[in-house]
Amino acid sequence: MGVSHASGTPLPLPVRRAPGVPAPEVPAPVTGLPDRATNAPGEVAGPPWSATTRVTATGEVTIGGVSLTEIAHRFGTPSYVIDETDVRLRCRAYRAALPDAEIAYAAKAFLCRAMADWMRAEGMSLDVCSGGELAVARSVGFPARRIIMHGNAKTPAELRRAVDEGVGRIVVDNIGEINRLAALVPIDRRQKVLVRVTPDIEAGAHPKIRTAGEDQKFGLSIVSGAAGDAVARVLHQPRLELAGLHCHLGSQIDDVEPYERAARILVGEMARIRDTHGVTLPELDLGGGHGIAYLPGVEGLSPERFADAVVTAITERAAGVGLPVPRLIVEPGRAIAGAAGTTLYRVVAIKRGGSRTFVAVDGGMSDNPRPALYGARYTVRLAGRVSREGPRPFTVVGHHCETGDTIAEDVPLPADLRPGDLIALAATGAYHHSMASTYNLMGRPPVVAVRDGRARLLVRREMEQDLLRRDMGL
Repeated sequence: MGVSHASGTPLPLPVRRAPGVPAPEVPAPVTGLPDRATNAPGEVAGPPWSATTRVTATGEVTIGGVSLTEIAHRFGTPSYVIDETDVRLRCRAYRAALPDAEIAYAAKAFLCRAMADWMRAEGMSLDVCSGGELAVARSVGFPARRIIMHGNAKTPAELRRAVDEGVGRIVVDNIGEINRLAALVPIDRRQKVLVRVTPDIEAGAHPKIRTAGEDQKFGLSIVSGAAGDAVARVLHQPRLELAGLHCHLGSQIDDVEPYERAARILVGEMARIRDTHGVTLPELDLGGGHGIAYLPGVEGLSPERFADAVVTAITERAAGVGLPVPRLIVEPGRAIAGAAGTTLYRVVAIKRGGSRTFVAVDGGMSDNPRPALYGARYTVRLAGRVSREGPRPFTVVGHHCETGDTIAEDVPLPADLRPGDLIALAATGAYHHSMASTYNLMGRPPVVAVRDGRARLLVRREMEQDLLRRDMGL
């Protein structure tokens, strides 16, 4: 089921299957999850809030039937709150929209053991880009054959770990990696690989998260011939099996056109490989980067819209060059985890400046570096009480010693906001916990999962003792 933009409840999705392509064999989703987002009574918050977020008449905000006030009391602030129902519904939306595709969750968006287990249970594959992410996945028994290993500078130790674990595919990102990888594969085995190519497409919400142009560190250029050279080298390695081509355009992309263009370019490159080497590649990986809503009234790139455009582009281009339709692989990360997350802060102080009023909270750029890195904007609301005052613009800032430690600029909050209030930040499930730091020696917040009226701790708060434990002293 898909998730309705208006209510957070699921929508029926049509099945899209390319002609002659059988349905893939993947596990059925875990049972016990309701078919729609059920909650404690209350007004549906709607996007960009998670599917089960509700607001009661008393001003309480609940997620998964658990009040944010209760979470603050039990687990403290700041805290990351993850809506398990929202995560699972989005996995199912992708699988319904793309029933023939392999859906690999991009673990870099947010990963912990529970998240890896949810992905396993929902029949998802997993895209990892470090030895640490691979270790977390394997620690909960995530099937190695459903893991794709990424990385533009994979170390020898990471390559060896991936081969030893038997991951399904390793993405080749540079020429030197080919010989190193082949030398690690046992003589009686073949390791499937994808070659990451650069289609020279600029897409993404910010220059720092665009990854498919010619002048950046990822992939191998089609235009320069580096991609073709890598393909030839892989095909000459008896211990490597070239499964297909891979590209990743960037992040927070809300338009389908760049994906359509990339699909046509890569299918054309697959035709060139067939004509040059006599090899028909079975897989085409278009990466992820699908955008989500961070502000009300903003629409992200839905699985349905992506599927409609991209499946058509691949099918038509393959027919035009006389290729069988390759099996599509997509790697959504933010689109699975982003809307499921909410960050809960406590107001510490309110300060009026020359033209702005600042709300200082007990977190900041150590738990959310995205505003400082990319100028990201967020939706914020008061949680836990009803205000009788109208809204006024506030700038929410953290307590780090940085001028750039701003969480949300000029957002509407009640005029009577005061120290001690709880405020919630929407759509913080992706690239928040995973990019958090201990700047100013602040411990990283806990991750709390909510579902069916219950809250449980997934990742504990990092305490001062944890910070001191790493410091070996004089």
